[in-house]
Amino acid sequence: MHRAFPIAVSTAGILFSLLSAGQVVARDREVARQTSFGGSCISCELAGRNLSGARIAGANFSGANLTGANLRGARLHASNFTGADLTKADLSDAAMSGANFTGANLTGARLHSTEVMGVSFTGATLSMADLSEAETSGATFRKTVMIDADLRSANLKGASFEQADLSSADLREANASGANFSRARLTGANFQSAGLRGAGFGRVEASGVSFRDARMNGASLSFGEFASASFRSADLTGANLSNSRFYRADFRDADLSRAGLTGADLSGATGLTQSQIDDACAGPGTQLPRGLVGRTCTGFRYSSR
Repeated sequence: MHRAFPIAVSTAGILFSLLSAGQVVARDREVARQTSFGGSCISCELAGRNLSGARIAGANFSGANLTGANLRGARLHASNFTGADLTKADLSDAAMSGANFTGANLTGARLHSTEVMGVSFTGATLSMADLSEAETSGATFRKTVMIDADLRSANLKGASFEQADLSSADLREANASGANFSRARLTGANFQSAGLRGAGFGRVEASGVSFRDARMNGASLSFGEFASASFRSADLTGANLSNSRFYRADFRDADLSRAGLTGADLSGATGLTQSQIDDACAGPGTQLPRGLVGRTCTGFRYSSR
């Protein structure tokens, strides 16, 4: 026999609709309440439910089915959604600081203008999810699958995307200053006009990525693969490109002032001029297109041929 389990929310109508339907099923003990709102709803069946505007803190929704649920404007602070299914759920304008979505499925979910500061999405799936204009400062997307995700104009400052798959993701005009993309798969992603100051792109797979007009001053792009990537008109002032490969990468009008090129293979890059290379800092192992000569920032000159 299913046993109804109370979850405190902001409106009696939502609470009544859940309980009267007899579909909020408890399969574990109630978690300790951190405020007057909270509870346990492990593996609950809440597909398609209307939870818009709900105020829930310290709740446990691990393993719950929230497919297509309406959580617009909800407040889900310090709540646990580990392994939950939120496929095509609508979390637009929601706030969920300190929440845990480890291993959750948010394929096609809407998180437009959502606040997810300090939230963990480790190992989650957010493919085709809409995070445009989301506030994700300090969030963790480690090993998260975000293929074709929409992060346009999102605030990703200091977020971690280590080993994430952002293939074909759209990050145009996003602010990802200080974000960590190390070892991420970025094939075909679009960072056009993004703020990437001090961001880490160490050992990434970034073939076909667009960094056009991006602000990448002080960014680290070492030991990465950037075949056919576009850095056209990008600001790479003081960036570290050491030991990366840039076959057919486009550097037309890019600012390479004091960019570190030690060990970088730019021999197949396009759009490079001697003036750009003169502003950069070549070093041992720097490979340049035929006819270009690099020099260290102390004046020693390097030529590939």
